[in-house]
Amino acid sequence: MQPNIHPGYGPVVYQDRSTGEAFLTRSTATSRETIEWPDGQTYPLVRVDITADSHPFWTGATRVLDAAGQVEKFNRRYGRRGGR
Repeated sequence: MQPNIHPGYGPVVYQDRSTGEAFLTRSTATSRETIEWPDGQTYPLVRVDITADSHPFWTGATRVLDAAGQVEKFNRRYGRRGGR
């Protein structure tokens, strides 16, 4: 491995924007925002839109979205024809 070409790898706090839940992990991500963690240390804070705390698959709130009848449009265009 060549020296000085890899980004720094250290502790980072990721926070879910919708739920506010946060978790501490290690990453190469950086941020200008910081947060004081319960251990008394200050870590970079990376805000993300979706984590396992808010993702529909993990929360059990999955739903099927049909934007403007796209499923029906697909079935009309490519669906079975002639009683196959």
